[in-house]
Amino acid sequence: MKLVIAEKPSVGAAIAAVLGANEKRSGYFEGGGYLVSWCIGHLISLADAATYNEQYRKWKYDDLPIVPQKWQFVIASGKEQQFSILKDLMHRSDVTEIVNACDSGREGELIFRFVYEQANCKKPFSRLWISSME
Repeated sequence: MKLVIAEKPSVGAAIAAVLGANEKRSGYFEGGGYLVSWCIGHLISLADAATYNEQYRKWKYDDLPIVPQKWQFVIASGKEQQFSILKDLMHRSDVTEIVNACDSGREGELIFRFVYEQANCKKPFSRLWISSME
């Protein structure tokens, strides 16, 4: 089974229709040997500076640059459920490959990679290079 991850729900629905993944589930489509889901834009982002040190809550020029020893990431507010769905799909035992179908630019790549890393996924992935017309 392949898991295809789009950047937004409308693109996920269009890809699912083409692949024959016609069974609508909560946060994804399934069918024809595919699972198709989406990221709803930036699901994961870098933590703000105050996460590293409370002194950075109020920005001061003298504190710059702020370069943490280890970068921390957060799930975007209100998008926790979709991240949980993606993480669960990535870790399903029947999923053998993941297809990054996010937008073809740098942002699309980043959106996918942040989710993949935050989900601690180690499965092989490939890239579907398309540009959304939506």
